Amino acid sequence: MAEPLAGALERVRADVLDPDTLVRAVLSGRRRGQEPPSWRRVELRWVDLRAGRRLQVTAYDATQAHTSNHEPGRAADDAVDALLAQGYGNWLVETTTQTYQGRATKKLEALVRTERRETPVEVDRGHDRDKARLLDDGDPVFAALGITDERGRVKPTRVAKHRQVEEFLRLLETTVTDALDKGHLRRPTVEDPLRVVDLGCGNAYLTFAALRYLAGVRGLPVVVTGVDVKEQSREHNTAVAERLAASGAFGDGRAEFVVGSIEDVALAPAPEVVLALHACDTATDDALARAAAWQAPVALAAPCCHHDVAAQLRAAATPAPYAALTRHGILRERFADTLTDALRASLLRLEGYRVEVVEFVGSEHTPRNTLLRATRTGAPVAGEQREEYDELVRTWGVRPRLGELLGTPGA
Repeated sequence: MAEPLAGALERVRADVLDPDTLVRAVLSGRRRGQEPPSWRRVELRWVDLRAGRRLQVTAYDATQAHTSNHEPGRAADDAVDALLAQGYGNWLVETTTQTYQGRATKKLEALVRTERRETPVEVDRGHDRDKARLLDDGDPVFAALGITDERGRVKPTRVAKHRQVEEFLRLLETTVTDALDKGHLRRPTVEDPLRVVDLGCGNAYLTFAALRYLAGVRGLPVVVTGVDVKEQSREHNTAVAERLAASGAFGDGRAEFVVGSIEDVALAPAPEVVLALHACDTATDDALARAAAWQAPVALAAPCCHHDVAAQLRAAATPAPYAALTRHGILRERFADTLTDALRASLLRLEGYRVEVVEFVGSEHTPRNTLLRATRTGAPVAGEQREEYDELVRTWGVRPRLGELLGTPGA
């Protein structure tokens, strides 16, 4: 329901400054008409240090976290007031008895939702705990996906999957927030929700996690479509979606699933956020080509195997003086991975995207831990960017699958 923004923020302030009941609070996004806040995302919680109880503020920029601790009273009050004055557009406040979510509207109102806990929780004030999670271990989406047991504990066999979901959500959160703040991604409404597609969704771990966070936690109106070639996946995922939707886990969002291949699936209207996580070999190229054809503002792709370029390198003579890079099989395969993703990033830049290649999860969880994060800015393509790509494919004598799909094959 809508309520005056000033009153909603005063409630946030009161809950955050109560050290006895606050579990954590999260501020994110930008209020329309306001300057971008100093930080992309801020988390607040009370911790017990050797010097006494303090309000811990963890602020995230594009690459790292910055932590500060504030004494109760004037110092904590000033820190919270300064943050609330920066114009964050979304907030989540968890207390021992309830969860309170809000979103500022352009009319200077707040759309809020409060969920009371069936059983009060205890506050963990240890200062050396792991960084706060975007979805708690006890979140219903983890139970529905079989990642946690009935007590909300991560199953030993699902630890890697749990970590993968959490790190994916952090990348998704920062990418979507940045695209919204800079105007590359439109602000969705209930009448026209954000359209997200997960190409090659499989059992839809990341599909459901994305919807749960964006719609259920952030409060964004979102429709997520999962695409997979298997009818069995569609039936299974639809049943899970119905159970989670009935529990209210998705807020105003919804999930739908269709059977189809990445290259042939027809979606209208075109999706605005394209996900392709661990699509095998050239399936990642198919997904990125679809994103470019749709002119999707945001694309996140975590490649899996890289057989195509690796096979081309084995069949061609290595250009001088790079023989040492391909002489040994293991080095040749690793170089093929690097070359493939470098060519993909270059091609996306030629399509008007700003591209970052980042680590998805730690290599101890999976060796396939690279993610391409692309945001469509529409910036003009510089001549040297095309020359760089042409020189790269000419030197190595390869024809990237993504280049062929985009009409820029190269060598």
